[in-house]
Amino acid sequence: MKYLFAIAVLAFPLFVRAAPDWTLAVVVKVEPENARVLLNHQRIKSIGMEPMTMPFKVSNGASLVAFKPGDKVRFTVIDKNDHLVIDAIEADR
Repeated sequence: MKYLFAIAVLAFPLFVRAAPDWTLAVVVKVEPENARVLLNHQRIKSIGMEPMTMPFKVSNGASLVAFKPGDKVRFTVIDKNDHLVIDAIEADR
């Protein structure tokens, strides 16, 4: 029984997904037809990127239709084929 507990404890991290690294930003421009958004973002900790204004492509799952310039949002990014792509974006409450 002791061994089963040890195996469960060691395997637990394999089943737990790390929390996403959310970054705060303000929407500058939205181009839903091009799946692109221009954001003035804070530091992106996961990749060590300093605050700046830059365009991002969005993945298929991230919708931009609800956003307009001036909206405060939070987002996560992934590296896809050596490009930063927004994986998730939502209103910052």
